[in-house]
Amino acid sequence: MEQQFVGLDVSQAETAVCVVDAAGVLLWQGKCLSTSEAIAATLKRRAPHAARIALETGPMSAWHWRCLTALGLPVVCIDARHAKAALAMQVNKTDANDAFGLAQIVRTGWFREVRVKSDRSHRTRSLLAARAKLVDMRKEVANQLRGLLKVFGHVIGTIGNQGFDARARELAAGDAALSATADALLTARTVLAEQVARLDKLLLAQTRKDPACRRLMTVPGVGAITAAAFVATIDEPGRFRHSSSVGAYLGLTPRRYQSGTMDISGHISKTGDSLLRCYLYEAATTLLTRVQHWSALKAWGVRLGKRVGQKKARVAVARKLAVILHRMWADQTEFRWTAAEASMA
Repeated sequence: MEQQFVGLDVSQAETAVCVVDAAGVLLWQGKCLSTSEAIAATLKRRAPHAARIALETGPMSAWHWRCLTALGLPVVCIDARHAKAALAMQVNKTDANDAFGLAQIVRTGWFREVRVKSDRSHRTRSLLAARAKLVDMRKEVANQLRGLLKVFGHVIGTIGNQGFDARARELAAGDAALSATADALLTARTVLAEQVARLDKLLLAQTRKDPACRRLMTVPGVGAITAAAFVATIDEPGRFRHSSSVGAYLGLTPRRYQSGTMDISGHISKTGDSLLRCYLYEAATTLLTRVQHWSALKAWGVRLGKRVGQKKARVAVARKLAVILHRMWADQTEFRWTAAEASMA
């Protein structure tokens, strides 16, 4: 029984399928509908002895991976960046050639499999992403209104959310066209704020039911949004053998370029999940500037800030927060406020 290796180049309408044998010889190439049932039926006919089936990371990869795995197919998800490096060697870029290249990649074993997160994790991520988008839209509407009023010599200035609407209406009063425009933008801003609050309630209710989130929220500076984002992004703490790897996974460690006598450490890599990285930076800022109760972590961050500056210190504290949160989750331990508590663990 000869092993077969399959590459799937998935698009919204159709999926290019390529089957090769253990020697890399093309056995079959064609297309099918981009539904799990159609792909599974095609593989059953054309690759009944498939050892590995490859698809790239993308918007539909998680759904296809779950459905095909549930049907008992040996599917592996490959990092699209790694696949691109290999597929770029081909002269012509076509769906069929990409599927052929993916089949060859899994045949040779020169790939890194991407762990597909759980369905629950993706659902939480959708809530967080939607909330972040609505927050950005609310800021954009406010900035649009500020710019509009400046054209007519009205400056809102520095003001909190509570007084923003009243100040904008006050400045626009007396000008019918300007007042109507301001009212439209303010109404949109109000609706966006209501929807953000609605998603906040959903996320808060979810974190209250999750023991891992409740544990992580005991860390100073870490709230419900940050805890939910951390749990959804990491998904399973056992993925990382060492907690120190979490900082690099989230792009909070410096890039390094070493060649010959040259060895350069640059800015942080900013790889991985940008939303969680942003939340961790905000948590670090809150810890260093707003949390009154001192801890060993805050003391370390304050001392570091005096040496390298506040911005770098906040990034360093964010990285350390990621490590601490993972260790707490993996060991099911509480946050240790003092260095003595940490040394006794």
